[in-house]
Amino acid sequence: MPLVEHLRELRNRLAKGLLAITAVTIVALVYSEELMQFLTRSVPTCAPGVNSNGGNCAIVSFNTLMAPFSTTIQLSLTAGLVVASPVWLYQLWAFVAPGLHKNEKKYTYAFVGAAVPLFAAGAYLAYLILPVSVKVLISLTPEGSANILSLGDVLDFTLRMVLVFGLAFELPLVLVMLNLTGVLSGRRMARWWRGVIMGVFVFGAVITPTTDPVGMLALAGPISILYFGAVGFSLLNDRRRKRANPDAELDDDEASSLDLTPEAVGAVEPVSAAGALPEQATGEHGASAQRLNGYDDIT
Repeated sequence: MPLVEHLRELRNRLAKGLLAITAVTIVALVYSEELMQFLTRSVPTCAPGVNSNGGNCAIVSFNTLMAPFSTTIQLSLTAGLVVASPVWLYQLWAFVAPGLHKNEKKYTYAFVGAAVPLFAAGAYLAYLILPVSVKVLISLTPEGSANILSLGDVLDFTLRMVLVFGLAFELPLVLVMLNLTGVLSGRRMARWWRGVIMGVFVFGAVITPTTDPVGMLALAGPISILYFGAVGFSLLNDRRRKRANPDAELDDDEASSLDLTPEAVGAVEPVSAAGALPEQATGEHGASAQRLNGYDDIT
């Protein structure tokens, strides 16, 4: 396909993806108030007429004149990108797929098919522990101080937690893909399990702002289980690969084992030697050359 045709196809697919994002964004603008209430449900808001004093509740507000407009636009665009992701991801895949091999397409299908539910599970888990995180953070407010939270900051915190949890759940999938492509072996991942588990729990303690271990365990526990699942899958895949090819796990600069046992030599078959010169095979007139004094040299 000429370069101009590739550029035209890219333009058409980008236009389709942008059209889907725009359509979902418009719908999100209509229901922006409901979306804000859904994402800020984790904040314990104060009842009407109740002043936020200490760490009991918080008042969600807009701090600037342009904050309602900018927050609504930001939220609607984010919803458009997330909800319309199947459309624009498919357009991107349809543009790249013709240049991929059959095995690459198979791995891509498997990666996307597993990445979507894993990310959704991580995002749902983040949304479940958000109320606990917010309550713990608000409880640190000293007496005599009011909790007046910016709605934009609350939305940023919520989206950041959802994104971090969703991406963290993709770690085992990345390890499996590295094993399928031959970059990382299951035995090596099994040797790393102590460091990986320690890193996962430290990451869970840092990324979850709660002082109690509930948030840390809620993130580190599922990731640890998924990690050991990825190790088990990689070990089975390495065993299958070794049965098909005994030298599959060797490095490029590592020599394979050779069988140097000498084999038995068969019986020697007699081979008649032909004359080195044409005159030794036939005479000048086509007749067979005769030996002279026991020699073939006719000279």
